[in-house]
Amino acid sequence: PASRPAPGARGGRKRPSPRTIATRALIAIAAVLVVVVAWLAGVPAYAWSSMTQVNAFPTGARPPSQPGTAILLVGSDARQGLSAAERKKLGTGWDLGARTDTMMIMYVPPSGGSVLLSLPRDSYVAIPGHGHNKLNAAFSIGGPTLLIRTIEQDTGIRIDGYLEIGMGGFADVIDSIGGIRMCLPQPMKDKDSHTNLPAGCQVLNGTNALGYVRMRKADPLGDLGRVKRQRAMIAAVAKKAESPALLLNPVKYWDFAMAARNSMRRDGIGLFSLPGVARGFLDMAGGKGMQLTVPVSNPNAMTPAGSSVLWDTTRARELFTAITRGDTAGLKRFAK
Repeated sequence: PASRPAPGARGGRKRPSPRTIATRALIAIAAVLVVVVAWLAGVPAYAWSSMTQVNAFPTGARPPSQPGTAILLVGSDARQGLSAAERKKLGTGWDLGARTDTMMIMYVPPSGGSVLLSLPRDSYVAIPGHGHNKLNAAFSIGGPTLLIRTIEQDTGIRIDGYLEIGMGGFADVIDSIGGIRMCLPQPMKDKDSHTNLPAGCQVLNGTNALGYVRMRKADPLGDLGRVKRQRAMIAAVAKKAESPALLLNPVKYWDFAMAARNSMRRDGIGLFSLPGVARGFLDMAGGKGMQLTVPVSNPNAMTPAGSSVLWDTTRARELFTAITRGDTAGLKRFAK
């Protein structure tokens, strides 16, 4: 007579033991985790490595390096590359050339919280080789190179990296993550920036978010009010970028990374320094970082360049010196 299968087996094959089943399950889980981690790390690495690079740094004498990393964040309002329909939609106007309404230093110290420091665009400063003018004139005259030289000369802070985003690219980044929820204490209506938003909490799409960070003339605080909204937007974007809803959605995650890649230009920030930059943004997202504006003595001073922002030279120098020393612990006194 034919022999029967051993107990617990089918077709003559031995059934895997519980230990073997558990081992195989662990291997499968580990393989999935490896793939997920590779995806989460590989997508931004690819986006960053393929991002447009620009020669932003000046040559010649520069401030000595300070502890930590200082990244200059610039929002460019250059219209090149935008179609007529896009210019109308975004309310950019038709001016030629490149200007900037946003200049911030993201400083990531060796330890402690990071600092996001706004430099108002109307700051009346010395521009090397061009006398005194508003800070954003340095960008218009000589692009990122003259802007960095000006900021380094007037602050003593050495800029280690440069990151620039255009208006159309900013709107694309916001749309790629499904908009940003912001709460407005009062309605915002401004013809120049095409802004018409009601009071209250709402989700801003790319076009509305661009108006939110650009609007100045209808803000009682002018440029000083605008820089606060710009920092709040950066923190909100960083917070959403680290949310599980984005990280665990492969399509949105890819779209966000590609939108950032296509809209930004960089210099001095390689893949190995990317984690430090990410730490700065995550500090802002988690509330660990400090959001500051250069101390101001007169927000509406009449100068040869028109209405300008004058820095409080004594307090500004104290703030800059603390950064050059790598010490951000006492900078809360400059927050308003």
